[in-house]
Amino acid sequence: MQQLKIPAVFMRGGTSKAIVFHRRDLPADQARWEDIFLAAIGSPDPYARQLDGMGGGVTSLSKVCVVGPPSRADADIDYTFAQVPVREQRVEYSTNCGNMSSAMGPFAVDEGLVNISGTEALVRIHNTNTQKIIHAYFSLDEGRAAVDGDVAIPGVSGTGAPVRLEFLSPGGATTGKLLPTGNVRDTLDVPGVGNIEVSMVDAANSCVFVRARDLGLSGIELPDALEANKEVMQKLAAIRNAACVAMGIARDVTEAAGKLSNPAIGFVAPPVDATLLSGEPISAGSVDLTARMIARGQVHRALPLTRSLCMAVAARIAGTVVHEATRLAPDPDAEIRIGMPSGILLAAATVRLRSGAWEAERGAFLRTQRRLFEGHVLVRGSRVSSVN
Repeated sequence: MQQLKIPAVFMRGGTSKAIVFHRRDLPADQARWEDIFLAAIGSPDPYARQLDGMGGGVTSLSKVCVVGPPSRADADIDYTFAQVPVREQRVEYSTNCGNMSSAMGPFAVDEGLVNISGTEALVRIHNTNTQKIIHAYFSLDEGRAAVDGDVAIPGVSGTGAPVRLEFLSPGGATTGKLLPTGNVRDTLDVPGVGNIEVSMVDAANSCVFVRARDLGLSGIELPDALEANKEVMQKLAAIRNAACVAMGIARDVTEAAGKLSNPAIGFVAPPVDATLLSGEPISAGSVDLTARMIARGQVHRALPLTRSLCMAVAARIAGTVVHEATRLAPDPDAEIRIGMPSGILLAAATVRLRSGAWEAERGAFLRTQRRLFEGHVLVRGSRVSSVN
């Protein structure tokens, strides 16, 4: 059976890469997207390399984005994110990818979905996964999204033109509540771990945070060493499953074990001298917080954007384990410098306490993006009956 050709663009957004489709080029019935995405990315792959598709064998390179006309008056485009597990035959739509969000505004301009004159662009993005609005600000170069610039982001070689992302009212993206349990800190009784204090926060994406020292860690462990530590990884998985239930995302730990996208788990430590994946040192004085994030059993080499936003929000909420570990500047809206395996990530969050309740007004990041390839992606006709 012949292969099918679907118009597509391959893009890098921040520290992720994805195939980007127009909504118009996919079946009207979204249930039919799964076979297309799996075939295009190359999943499931028991060898975890995705050599027969466009994926790269890790979660940050196994992604699909779909862009179409807006379904809300306060947006210029709708954007749907799909996470494609490397080894499994399914597609997940329960989260947004903040890194790929940085490529959606430039994609919309370059594809003529929005018309903007001048040298600066604002594209209002409606993420359909979380029902949240993101504002993307970036420069234009002869009518197209600028690529060249002097912004460097940890985990990506070279520099690029900045894209400023502002996530508006990011609280409750998964559960409907910024603090799903109503508490800034909870103690979970976790089988195989015992009682452990955590903070469960839901901003842009849901997360559970724990102190590194409560796991017997320093906080500066590198991904390979962490993944080789089976005891710690099992504890992190058990804490995540317990938090998934406590946050109301799953009914029990068995169901939680199948909901790998939400929440993600991270552990934090105060600023400390560390060595990066590149072998370069960073000093405790250059960071405000030390952190690691784990999702789907993988330790992130560069922190996911929405999870970092959630961490920045948590750092602004007095009483959380993240706030406790963070060196905060006098300015409540100042950027927080997060030390992670690939370098130092800057995140800003505006959080206010109103009438005794915490509210996240917005979170902001700088990313870079680049269009890598445009044309058609080919999928096996034997795996996909049609795209009409």
